[in-house]
Amino acid sequence: MAKSLAKAVKTKKKRPKTMIGWKEWCSLPELGLPAVRAKTDTGARTSALHAYDIQYFKKGTHTIVHFKVHPLHKTTKVVKTCRAPMVGKRIIVSSNGKRELRPVIKTELTIGDNLFATELTLTSRHEMNFRMLLGRRAMRAGRLTVDPSKSYLLGKVPKAETLYKKTHKKSGKKRLKK
Repeated sequence: MAKSLAKAVKTKKKRPKTMIGWKEWCSLPELGLPAVRAKTDTGARTSALHAYDIQYFKKGTHTIVHFKVHPLHKTTKVVKTCRAPMVGKRIIVSSNGKRELRPVIKTELTIGDNLFATELTLTSRHEMNFRMLLGRRAMRAGRLTVDPSKSYLLGKVPKAETLYKKTHKKSGKKRLKK
């Protein structure tokens, strides 16, 4: 009977977990962010993205969040304007005990070869060393595990600022000299 029961129960094959370091490069393709340096934070349930100038707009029954991002560490020269549907708001308690009501969006995240949907809270992280925190829910969704003694196990992004520069060849438009 045990053998027939074992055959009847279908086992879902899970892909193996991907090992990541305590800091990694990731991208948020739906938001137009090709490279964001993230710190893994197993103490945080939800991931957080640096955002400012957050505005809310109604589109039918949905709320759309418009916001700006400085995606690269140590510079405010690169600014990306993003928008995403808001899936809710959450009170987040930071490590210093401060409570903050933050908008939550759902978007795709790429880290290494892994692409998966995850939720992000939007908050100002301008004083922080990392523009993004990767929380437990994202790590679970992406089947990620952390080696806290390593960093950039999935590779570094040299000169990430070049990924944000506008290339006029892509749009087919030529830049006119003044």
